[in-house]
Amino acid sequence: MAETHATAPAELPRANPVRGGGSRTRSKGWTAALPLLLFVGLAFGIPAVALLGGAFTSGGSPSTANLTASLQGAYLTALLGSVKLSALVAVAGAVLGTFLAQAVVTSRFGALREAVLTASGVLANFGGVPLAFAWIATLGNSGVLTTRLGLGDHGWSLYSFWGLALVYLYFSVPLMVLVVVPALDGLRPQWREAAQNNGASAWQFWRYVGIPVLTPSLLGGVVLLFGGAFAAYATAAAMVGTVVPLVTLQIADALTGNVLIGHENVALALSFDMIVVAGLVMAVYLPLQRRSARWLR
Repeated sequence: MAETHATAPAELPRANPVRGGGSRTRSKGWTAALPLLLFVGLAFGIPAVALLGGAFTSGGSPSTANLTASLQGAYLTALLGSVKLSALVAVAGAVLGTFLAQAVVTSRFGALREAVLTASGVLANFGGVPLAFAWIATLGNSGVLTTRLGLGDHGWSLYSFWGLALVYLYFSVPLMVLVVVPALDGLRPQWREAAQNNGASAWQFWRYVGIPVLTPSLLGGVVLLFGGAFAAYATAAAMVGTVVPLVTLQIADALTGNVLIGHENVALALSFDMIVVAGLVMAVYLPLQRRSARWLR
C-alpha cells in the first residue's frame, strides 16, 4: 500500500514592519497642530501671564494684597451676586430647557422639531446690547407690555436681580435645548419597550432608567448654563449698570477707573477669581460629558 505524505504548506514571507512609522505619524500630527498651538499661546497665554503678573503684584513687588482685596467688601458682594444669579439661571434654565426638549423630541411633527432647534441655535447666541434693548423696549419702565398691562403698578421692575435673571433665561433655555436634545435622542426605544414588557409604568421607566441615564447630561447642561451666565457682561452693563452687583461689572469699573482710580490690579485679581470658578466648572463638566457619552452612544 502506497503511503501518502501530507505536504506542509509553505510559510508566507513576513512583512518587515516599518520602523519608526508611529513616530513619524506622531511627528506629523504635532507639526499639523503647531499653528493651532501657536494661536492658543498668543491668544490665551500672553493675557494669562499678564493677568497673573498684575494680580500678584502690588507696588512693584510680588504680593497677594490684590487677591485679598478682591475677596472683601463690595468685590466679594459682586462675586457672590454673580454666583447666585448664575446658579438661579442654570437651574431654572435646565428645568425649562429639558421640558421643552422633551416636547420637541416626542413631537410627531418634524417641521416643529427643526424650527425649535433652529431658533434655539440662534437665540442661544443672542445677547449683549441688542438683547438688553429688546427687553427694555418690551418690559422696561416705559416698555410696551409694562404700560399696557400696568405692570409698574404692581411693583414690577426689569432693572433688578429677578429682571436680569429673566433676561438671562432668554438665551439659557435655548442653550439647554441644544445640549439635552441629543441625550434624549440617545434613549433607546428598546429600553422603554423592555420596561413596558416587565410591567413598568412611564413614571417607573423615567425614575429607574431615563433619569439615571440622563443625569450626567443634565448636570453637564446645568454647569454649562452656569458658566455662560457667570461670564456674561454686555447685557447686564447695558440694562442694570450698577444696580445689581456683578463681578464682571466690578472688573469693568476697576479697569476704567469709573468708581475708584488705581485699582487695575484688583480687577486682574477679580479676573483670576473668575478663572478659578470657571476652572471648577469645567472640572465638573468634562467628566460628566464623558460619562454620558458612554451610555448614549
